[in-house]
Amino acid sequence: MKNILILCTGNSCRSQIAHGYFNKFSNNKCKIYSAGIETHGLNPNAVQTMLRDGIDISTYTSNNVNEYLDINFDYIITVCDHANESCPNIPSKNALRIHKNFLDPSKIENSINPQNDFDNCRDEIKNFTLDFYKKYID
Repeated sequence: MKNILILCTGNSCRSQIAHGYFNKFSNNKCKIYSAGIETHGLNPNAVQTMLRDGIDISTYTSNNVNEYLDINFDYIITVCDHANESCPNIPSKNALRIHKNFLDPSKIENSINPQNDFDNCRDEIKNFTLDFYKKYID
């Protein structure tokens, strides 16, 4: 079983959405963890956008990356530039590090349609996740 860590700044939105999709598509081949450099709590808009796609992440928790330093990860995926630039040294042997920056829908100022912003981010993450599994796991 592969261990995958999804890392973001606050583990509240993008990493939680990715966690939901990585869980859904893993077919029990992977154990998924998500964390942040900080913890900001679960973003309710992230929960709602995932529910609109049939995935419930409401029981997920916002975790700090330091909670997982003893786990040997096969993949460490950063989903925002800040986490990629600030990622602490995670002592996983041979972990493949992958970076893909997703726009943070919670940071869009004066948005005309925040729900659409979250859904667009969600769909980008979903496609990234499907591509990841095709390339690295299947």
